[in-house]
Formats: sequence, structure tokens, C-alpha cells
Amino acid sequence: MTRVAIVHERFTEFGGSEAVVGEFVHTWPDAEVFAPIVDPDGLREPVRTVHDTWLSRAHAYTGGRHAPLLPLVPRALRRMPLRDYDIVVVSHHAFATQAALATDAPVVAYVHSPARWAWDREFRAQEAGGRAGQLALGALGALARRGELRAAPRLTHVIANSHAVAQRVTDWWGLPASVINPPVQVDRFTPDPSVVREDFFLCAGRLVPYKRADLAIRAAQQAGVRLVVLGEGRFRAQLTELAGSETTFLGATSAEVLQDMYRRCQALLMPGVEDFGIVPVEAMACGTPVLAVGAGGALDTVRPGVTGEYVPAGSDEAVVAALAERLREFRSAAYDPAAIRAHADTFAPEVFRARMAETVDGVVTARSRG
Repeated sequence: MTRVAIVHERFTEFGGSEAVVGEFVHTWPDAEVFAPIVDPDGLREPVRTVHDTWLSRAHAYTGGRHAPLLPLVPRALRRMPLRDYDIVVVSHHAFATQAALATDAPVVAYVHSPARWAWDREFRAQEAGGRAGQLALGALGALARRGELRAAPRLTHVIANSHAVAQRVTDWWGLPASVINPPVQVDRFTPDPSVVREDFFLCAGRLVPYKRADLAIRAAQQAGVRLVVLGEGRFRAQLTELAGSETTFLGATSAEVLQDMYRRCQALLMPGVEDFGIVPVEAMACGTPVLAVGAGGALDTVRPGVTGEYVPAGSDEAVVAALAERLREFRSAAYDPAAIRAHADTFAPEVFRARMAETVDGVVTARSRG
């Protein structure tokens, strides 16, 4: 039996990357899972037991804030007990590939993205929130860049979650990467032909700067169309101040409300550049078309003329103008919900698990022959 270790950076809340680790565990049920920081509230089935470090105890003393501990995470990863495994599968955001320095086994890195805030100065400025934040994030970014470059030669195979992320791996690490899109729970979202679509557009997700809900709000104002914004986050106050009467904020909602809004809107808007983007695929699982900026993960998920349309990437003003033009003329009836749903099914968890198993088996076989 192949002995598999799975490494994740932290379990401090549950999100898309933690769902990926859950699919790793489904793929290799006997694998051991490791992470430097583990908060029990960040665990979901099937991830039940995680080998952590003293940083978990420190996390409790910080009031549940992981940011102060991040400079200590690389060293904790390099000291993980990973030498008795046949292969190590890493889930990487910024530091996890450091685990490659703790083992002689082949390492497969599933990269959600190289640390974008470390490599992309513009992105870092957008996320930092003030001069002090920029200085702190700049110092942490330098640490992340050094760590990623130090670990890169030890990676046996790199898998990116989108073609945009694969290009970053090449540009920033100098490595090739294959692409396996992340799993989306498409079975939780379904079309309902009895639901009549209404005259509003939807923007859903965390209200944080890089998701650019501000561009959707400005485009809706310019086009004179209704917009519903779902989600919460630190950008909420600025967005509320920007919005006019055409925009309604519903805050954080249940999965049932989210599905209902997917089914009733004309289209989902994706105004930011995502590494991949789970929300657009959920919308497509409901037979809903997507209007997206033609960059990042949207290039992997949106098929123009079939599942939605792109607007060209560019300056904020150019994106707002192009998106407003699309909103004025958009008609969801021009798209076949069944075709949209069929495309969403290609991102199902079983597809992800099969492709991951095939890739990792290939690495193990090559090592045994080599």
C-alpha cells in the first residue's frame, strides 16, 4: 500500500482549499494529514484528525488570529515528520511547499496559487489596507518568495488549479505545471425550470477588495440595471457607500437562498480576477450564465456563447464600461440551461479525484522504476 502524507498550511476556517484537502482524503482514505496550525472549527468531514504543531496552541492564545503566526509557519513545515511516506501531497497557498524540505519522498504540490500578495506588488497594495499593512505584508511577502523559491527544486510535480495559476508558477517559480481544476459541489445546486428569471443581476462572494464587487456596482449604475450583492466582508462599508438605489445588499445567506438567487437572476457577475472561482461554477450548476472579466480562472470556467460571456480585462474604467454595455443588452434566454449545467458537471468532485489519483499514481510509478 502506498503511504501518502497530505500537508495543508492551516485549518483555521473552512473554505475552498480545505474542501480540496477533503477530496484528497476521499481519494486516499488511509493518508495522514499534517498542518502547522489547526483550529477544530476549521475541520469538516472527512478531515477528522490532523497532525499539528505547537503553533495550534499559540493560535488559541492569539484569540484565533493566525496572521501573527505566519512568519513561524515555514520552519514548522520544514520540521514535519514526513520521512516515512512514499509520497507527499501538498496543498499550497504561500508556505506549504516548505514541507518538501522535510522529506526525501516525491512531492506533488497542488497550488491554489503561489503567494500572489508576495509576488504581485499591485495586488499587495490593494489588500494591505494602509501604509503599516503594506510594510507588514511586504516583509511577509519577502519571506514567502524566498521560501517558495527554496522549495521549488524539491517539487516532483506541480499541479495548478487553473491555467492562470500555472502561468504564475512558470513566471515566478520557473517550473512547468499541469492543470486540474478544483472540485465544486455541483450536486448541491440544480436548475429549476419552474423558476422565472427576474430583471436583476447577481454578485456573490466575500466582500474583499480583490473580488472587485465595486466594479459590478459601478457597471450596474452606468447601465441602469438592478444588482443584488450577496456576502459579507471587510469591504462592505465602502461598497455600501458607493452603491445607489439600483443595488441591494443581502449579506451572508444560506445555501438555499444562494441557490434561489442563482436561479432567478439574469446572470452572475464575476468582475474580479480569481485564481479559479467556485461561485461561477455553482451558478452554472443552476443553469445560470456568467458575465466575467476575461482573465484568471474565468478562462477555465466560462465558455463564451455557451455558459456566458467575457468582457476584456483592462483599467477599472474600461471594465466598468464594457460590463455596463453587456448588462444593457444581456438576455439570459439566449443561453441553454442544460448546456450550462452539463459544463458545470465537468468540475464535479469525482472528476477531480480521478485526475488527482491518476497524476499521483504516475509519480509513484515513475519513482519506483527510476
